Amino acid sequence: MFTSTVDDEIQLALVQDSFAINYATLVQTQLDYLSQWLAWPPYCQSEQAFTSFIQSALHEYAEGKSFTCAILFNGVIVGNCSLNNINRSLQRADIGYWLSQDYQGKGIVTRSVQALIKIAFNDLDLEKVQLSAAVENHSSRRVAERLGMVLEGIITRNEKVGDRVLNHAIYALSRCK
Repeated sequence: MFTSTVDDEIQLALVQDSFAINYATLVQTQLDYLSQWLAWPPYCQSEQAFTSFIQSALHEYAEGKSFTCAILFNGVIVGNCSLNNINRSLQRADIGYWLSQDYQGKGIVTRSVQALIKIAFNDLDLEKVQLSAAVENHSSRRVAERLGMVLEGIITRNEKVGDRVLNHAIYALSRCK
């Protein structure tokens, strides 16, 4: 199993079936919180649903299409981060993540995404990573800005989350040569 030590508190671990129960528990206990900005939590709350997600993520990893990791903080699974839609011909990928409400404000996402960016540029030899955040999701937008990502634009009516249709701010970072 792939694991990467981000620092003395955080590790990234390629998803595995044994993580499904941890993910399900997190989502079940924090459904309202996670559903503020994510469309999938109402539909993915059981261990079985997360096992299916993990199997799909591992299949996409094997095909080189994504790289999905659990975020471990002091050995506890607290969220997830990923490189999605890896496009070798365009040499780019999209960054995605979510984090338990109980672990917000500790810099966990910023440090985890920074590690993903290094993997994208150094290991996968990509040239660009993008991060999409709802315009009103100031916490996620600050993550992108702290990492030096540039706002490339706003896509209106980009995602439906619950009863809301959200506009997304698109941030990107290109590899320095």
